[in-house]
Amino acid sequence: MSVPPGWAEVDGGLERTYELPSFAEAIGFVNRVAELAEQENHHPDIQISYRKVSLRWTTHSAGGLTDRDYALAERSDGLVDA
Repeated sequence: MSVPPGWAEVDGGLERTYELPSFAEAIGFVNRVAELAEQENHHPDIQISYRKVSLRWTTHSAGGLTDRDYALAERSDGLVDA
């Protein structure tokens, strides 16, 4: 699969940093990503720094990227303005 726009393939994972308009909106985005992760039973690494949220999708059990990581990265993009 190809790397989704805005994402970078780094050391066996897909990474992207989003900058949201406010801290509250950043936390709202993280909560939506958490809901998606729980529904899919596949959880990204998440870092929060005020209005910036960094996500990293990888499949530890596979030792790197799977189709699932690409799909969830794309779905994460749809949660920014949800």
